[in-house]
Amino acid sequence: SLIPLMKEDGLGYRRIIKKLNQWGMKTHRGCEWFNTSVSTVLKRKHERDDLVNNIRNKHYPSKVSKMELKYYTFD
Repeated sequence: SLIPLMKEDGLGYRRIIKKLNQWGMKTHRGCEWFNTSVSTVLKRKHERDDLVNNIRNKHYPSKVSKMELKYYTFD
């Protein structure tokens, strides 16, 4: 995504907003970019990254118990 890359390059919200609006890029609703819209995009990216790192990539140990077979006959 473009916005997180711009943030990683050291640009602040105002500069990101200015560049996006100069380039004619619109939000998903077709509006101009504002402080809150950039903030929301970055917040959602952070939440997705947390989800991937803490849940999807989490190692769950296998539990294998001793298997026992019992046969019953009914006469």
